[in-house]
Amino acid sequence: MRVFVTGATGFIGSAVVRELLGAGHHVVGLARSDKSAEALAAAGVEVHPGNLHDLDSLTAGVEASEGVIHTAFNTDFNNFDETTNFIDTAEADRRAIETLGEALAGTNRPLVVTSGTALLRPGRLAMEEDPLDSQSFAALRIPSEETALSFAQRGVRVSVVRPPLSVHGKGDHGFIPALIHLAKTKGVSAYLGNGSNRWSAVHLLDLSHLFRLALEKAPAGARLHGVGEEAIPFQNIANVIGQRLEVPVKAISPEKADEHFGFLAAMVKMDNPASSTRTQEQLGWSPVQPGLIADIDQNYFTNE
Repeated sequence: MRVFVTGATGFIGSAVVRELLGAGHHVVGLARSDKSAEALAAAGVEVHPGNLHDLDSLTAGVEASEGVIHTAFNTDFNNFDETTNFIDTAEADRRAIETLGEALAGTNRPLVVTSGTALLRPGRLAMEEDPLDSQSFAALRIPSEETALSFAQRGVRVSVVRPPLSVHGKGDHGFIPALIHLAKTKGVSAYLGNGSNRWSAVHLLDLSHLFRLALEKAPAGARLHGVGEEAIPFQNIANVIGQRLEVPVKAISPEKADEHFGFLAAMVKMDNPASSTRTQEQLGWSPVQPGLIADIDQNYFTNE
């Protein structure tokens, strides 16, 4: 299949590209810079110049392809609190998804869109068919998922993949590296309260495999959870970071979360366990890669 991939040089997107190529698909990658284009070409990917704001480039990419995977989302976690206007970023994502869907309408071709378990109600094991939570940390991304799924009624075999809070693996530049950097800077690896709030997690390679399965066989309107581990107590994450850095592991009161964690506080506070049982049954997906704690312990401190 000729597959158009947005975010093809990103953390998740680049792994999806490798998974697709390994399965014999022809990949066309959206490139917003010469550097991205060079990286894609070196990986054996056909380059399609453009970006999420160039809607004509998105339409052209879709029209020349047999399926689409949308992984792009312009957030730099290293500079999140300084440079990111999340409202504008979320709206650009929604417009891009709308453009991709319009170009595919009536074709019955696949469109796989990236969402997240953070859109679901906290404090309980989230299931694939649960309603989205308008009060969630990531509620600004709800219109993107709703826009994507609306095309299931318009002749698009659309599905959404919801990664968990932690997608871990080689090249990770998200929450776990940010927590490690914070612990180095503060000299303490912290958790909130009794540390019992839970994160779900998945290894990047397992997640990229799910994206391919979604492309190949997910039914229209499918909500898929890319979750390898349902519920990891946050204290376990703080413990392994503290042990590897040889710094104290300390409880922080919830009232001091913003002061200590800064922009990470909203994520650290989350109790976001999630199930992927239905997804695994529906697509025959079985996560097999190392879990989050083992991966942090073995692979996140190689330069120490």
